[in-house]
Amino acid sequence: MRLRVLLPFRVFADMSGVNCVVAETTEGTFGLLPHRLDCVAALVPGILSYQSEVDGEAFMAVDQGVLMKVGDRVTVCVRRAIAGADLAGLRDAVQQDYLSLSTQEQDARDASGKLESGFVSRFAKLHHE
Repeated sequence: MRLRVLLPFRVFADMSGVNCVVAETTEGTFGLLPHRLDCVAALVPGILSYQSEVDGEAFMAVDQGVLMKVGDRVTVCVRRAIAGADLAGLRDAVQQDYLSLSTQEQDARDASGKLESGFVSRFAKLHHE
């Protein structure tokens, strides 16, 4: 498979020869193998792991976003991502980067989430009427 991790303003990673991808979704851990049906999943902040022919098992800390599988292409669109060779090093990097978000950024995320959920609920009510 081909795995692409996209950030808002750049391509974070683009790898081919990926054998499996495991990500954390709103419904729990989600695994993808090459012949799985096409799908879309909402990601929560957590660890995305993958195995490739070249790198073996590797890890990425990702922020919330969306995972899409179409054919042999897996695209992950997230706000932030950090790659790491091992989980211990990745944990330290996450603590320094993610947990240092300013309160202003957290407030903006909360407001955006409330706007999105309000829009979805109003749209659902409109659809049912």
